[in-house]
Amino acid sequence: MTWNWQKTDWPQFSWNKQALKELESRFLYQSGILLGTLKHIDDEQKQHLTINLISTEAMKTSEIEGEILNRDSVQSSIRRNFGLNPTHSKASPAEQGIADMMVDLYRNFDASLSHDILHDWHKMLTMGRQDLRDIGRYRTHEEPMKVVSSSLHEPKIYFEAPPSSTMAAEMERFMAWFNESSALPALTRCGLAHLYFVCIHPFEDGNGRIGRAIAEKALSQSLGQPSLLALSQTIQHKRKEYYRHLELNNKELVVTDWLTYFAETILDAQAVSQKLIEFLIAKTRLYDRLRGVLNPRQERAIERMFREGPSGFKGGLSADNYITITDTTRATATRDLKDLVEKGALKRTGELRHTRYWLNIRDEG
Repeated sequence: MTWNWQKTDWPQFSWNKQALKELESRFLYQSGILLGTLKHIDDEQKQHLTINLISTEAMKTSEIEGEILNRDSVQSSIRRNFGLNPTHSKASPAEQGIADMMVDLYRNFDASLSHDILHDWHKMLTMGRQDLRDIGRYRTHEEPMKVVSSSLHEPKIYFEAPPSSTMAAEMERFMAWFNESSALPALTRCGLAHLYFVCIHPFEDGNGRIGRAIAEKALSQSLGQPSLLALSQTIQHKRKEYYRHLELNNKELVVTDWLTYFAETILDAQAVSQKLIEFLIAKTRLYDRLRGVLNPRQERAIERMFREGPSGFKGGLSADNYITITDTTRATATRDLKDLVEKGALKRTGELRHTRYWLNIRDEG
């Protein structure tokens, strides 16, 4: 089998620009809407949104690779990076490392990409690892770098990367391309950067996470500010599709299908981010309207519901949920929930044991 890097014209990717034209236009239009919405939140709210999005991206980019981290620990590490009081005392090296990398990506998005940046990101990602030979540098092992299935009986080779002996030259060429490609349309540059990098696969481990960080860096540079997109969150939602498109586009240099897929994924990520911002605005308005009229139990329950994000409790909040959250009696829970509906904090659906409660934020705008 011939891989794309074995083609004589590697890495001269080609694509149908017309196929991406409408997607590029939508991205710019939606970017304007998103930036406009951000103007409706104050600095404290924006800080909250930023920490929430970065921590979710850190969690999801790790989850794509099968690594499950503690959200509170990751978010606490991100808060510490921003000079804020941490909310969780202890984080594992993996949690601290991904937090450090994501904050560095956010703060230094406009810096030219360099070997030092990538090496530093790799050190952060592999913090505490003892099983790797090459940490903070490109791989040097002689055996082929292969991406294979986990099947022990008939492992499938999804991709074989260029040999380690070519990493210095491959990455020098990639670095030059990335830093000289700013004239490309935003989605095109972002998609090419991600595919190009993961096809080189320059590190012993962590290539997917660093590749997605490079994609976000490209987008942020195109926008002139941190993108604050839920990219990894969106990819994780359809993880198999993401890997399928990578596999379909690692053998040829015509990459229109990949760029179309990745552009649509970014547009979906924009929609998720827009929803999160609107949710934050609605949350603030609801709290303003209810300030001073809720008892401590009700405040605790509402705060817990908001922590679930725009989707809320799966299936809605039940009376049993409320009892667990507030550590109260059923009779008190019934009175509290009835009062929350009357005050317009919650909406009620269903009857008897099927009764569920939902945050009443749709009319907050």
